[in-house]
Amino acid sequence: MKKLVAYINKKVLVRAFNLHTATVITKIIAGILTTKFIAVFIGPEGMALIGNLRSFLTSVQSFATVGLYRGLVKYIKRYKNDAVDLSKTISTGYYIGFIATALICMLSYFNAEAINDFLFSEKYDFIYVIRILALALPFYSLNLFSYSIMNGFEKYRFLMIINIIGQVMGLLVTLLLIWQNNIDGALIAVVISPSLMFLITLVGIFGRPNFLGEIKVSRIDLEWFRKFMPFTIMAIITGIIFPLVIIAIRNYIISSEGLKDAGFWEAMNRISTYYLLFVNSIMALYFLPRFSEIRSKTEFRKEVFGFYKTIVPILLIGGSLIFLLRPFIISLLLSDEFRLVEELFIWQLSGDFVKVLSVVLAYQFIAKNKFWHFIITEGILLLMLYFTSVYFVDNYGVKGANIAHLVSHSLYFIILLLILGASLFGGMTKKLKTD
Repeated sequence: MKKLVAYINKKVLVRAFNLHTATVITKIIAGILTTKFIAVFIGPEGMALIGNLRSFLTSVQSFATVGLYRGLVKYIKRYKNDAVDLSKTISTGYYIGFIATALICMLSYFNAEAINDFLFSEKYDFIYVIRILALALPFYSLNLFSYSIMNGFEKYRFLMIINIIGQVMGLLVTLLLIWQNNIDGALIAVVISPSLMFLITLVGIFGRPNFLGEIKVSRIDLEWFRKFMPFTIMAIITGIIFPLVIIAIRNYIISSEGLKDAGFWEAMNRISTYYLLFVNSIMALYFLPRFSEIRSKTEFRKEVFGFYKTIVPILLIGGSLIFLLRPFIISLLLSDEFRLVEELFIWQLSGDFVKVLSVVLAYQFIAKNKFWHFIITEGILLLMLYFTSVYFVDNYGVKGANIAHLVSHSLYFIILLLILGASLFGGMTKKLKTD
């Protein structure tokens, strides 16, 4: 336990507060203000429509970047002092992203009407928003590409400043558009705000080393393409399919319970996202590098149970406070029109608690390069999430989707325990295998 606390103090919390706390706080504040404006100026119905567009945007962004961010950061860090391999990494990543971005932009632009009907139904005509999304997407991809290069070269302070400025600029644009144009303004803000970050990044990289010279067609390497594949496959599951499943669940709520109830569910999801930001940030900073260092089952078991013993009580106390303060939270973040969201808290909070327990175990798959374990278990989770949502919504209305959140993640947690049972509960002296 002392080792865990010491590791966090020396390697995690300092880094987290220096590099992430300011950006996380800015993101939370921006999200709270945006949600408040949507609740006041647009209402639950608009919240649901905006939720569908946000999920779709996440999906096409993941397709456009094909999961290259983590791969680029990893290999740029590894080869930053090797000019040839660095050029191969940057060139291969750039052209893969270029082709994927061009493809998804054309598909979105020329199929805007079908996408509009899928996201908003034929009752609404937001085709022009989908086309704006298609035109803005390349700037998002370029920003992420530039961001990953700077991250690979460990320009953390620079990236933190870019993030904060970008969040503030995106917030101001979003609030202005919602205030002036209500639902139309909110939808436009969703698709252009991420791309506006490129303007900040572009200004920031002037005067820094020019990496454009490293991008050469002749340096595209199929071996590097193979190295990027695990990250791409993971992006397909978590970045592309997951948001589409969320859209499918939201559309099912709309068709069976109505647009307003779907807005309540979306509002609950937003609140959940805000209070989990800090937890997810710290876990990503600690467990991925720590699990990569671990070589024995004994160490793995100590880390997992050490986390459960120290963090779980905090999560329980924090979740209890959120539950007790839910009327105040709804008044602060939403409006009186969202009072029915109170009924969703207990199920969402319980599901989030189990989700955090599960994520800790799932990090082991990523840390030890067990990509197929990760992909298969995530795929099972998505299937359970969708079908349990359909079942429970049919039986309990909109809160059924939150019940499904708890049930599906509980089953997912059990599956992870079964897979990692030998590492957690037995054979403590054997070394952990990596694929």
